[in-house]
Amino acid sequence: MIPVFELKKFYQVHDQEPDLLQPAAGHFNIFRMEDLTGSEDKPVSYSRRDFFKISLVKAEGNIHYADRTVEARGTVLAFTNPMIPFFWERTGAKQTGFVCIFTEAFFNRYGSVRDCPVFRNKDNGVMLLSPAEEFQFKALFEKIYSELTGDYEFKYDLLRSLVMEVIHTAQKKWPLQVNKTDPSKASERIAIKFRDLLEQQFPIELNRRSIRLRSARDFAGALNVQVNHLNKVLKTMTGQTTMQLINDRVIQEAGQLLKGTTWSVSEIARCLGFEEPNHFSAFFKSRSKFTPNQFRQLKKD
Repeated sequence: MIPVFELKKFYQVHDQEPDLLQPAAGHFNIFRMEDLTGSEDKPVSYSRRDFFKISLVKAEGNIHYADRTVEARGTVLAFTNPMIPFFWERTGAKQTGFVCIFTEAFFNRYGSVRDCPVFRNKDNGVMLLSPAEEFQFKALFEKIYSELTGDYEFKYDLLRSLVMEVIHTAQKKWPLQVNKTDPSKASERIAIKFRDLLEQQFPIELNRRSIRLRSARDFAGALNVQVNHLNKVLKTMTGQTTMQLINDRVIQEAGQLLKGTTWSVSEIARCLGFEEPNHFSAFFKSRSKFTPNQFRQLKKD
């Protein structure tokens, strides 16, 4: 089993103090490479991440995937996602640039970032930049870095737009490979169909609507596979079980509904497939450290 490199581990490896890590609300941060101390004596092995990362790096190194190695010389723009394991091997002097990290929940109400071609296919994920391209992308990353440290009331909306500008600028500049080979494998087709079924249930916009698929058995039935097989496929592809993936998405939606609506906790619980509000409250607290009402109040303060 390929290990999963969690977001909190990223901060530990690089001796950084994270802001409050709340899966429901999403997480975003950007660093200068020069400020990420501790990376030389705490190398990160070949693994999956549980977060997305966009890196603008000036260095010499090799990016190792399961089936190939990309040689990086000069300035590289790299996109990595939780589905594809990799390992960065530095072979040259100290690296400079920026690292932008975020969870899928950060873009939850703005479409699925994992569907962007630069994230969906690893063949699109590493781009060698010319001096002019380096200048262009460096200006974008400098803008993101500056806005994150500012006090603009809607800065996170602005940051989402700036990150999408990085993504779309990259996708416009380079011809993208269409992922034709990976989906031909049955296990990867199942994983993609599972993700599509899961995402089709969200966002919930009416308080009289409840999600239809809530358990591993529900999804297995919809995909016409055995529960154990679905679990094995998803564990292999993502490092998480079926229920972990379902619950992660439910907790994201719960946070959005608590933050963005005036619906009662009982209404939200029903919409998310919980028969009893107290079951939902226990579920939410076990994953966010707050009760639903505490989380809602936290967002008002």
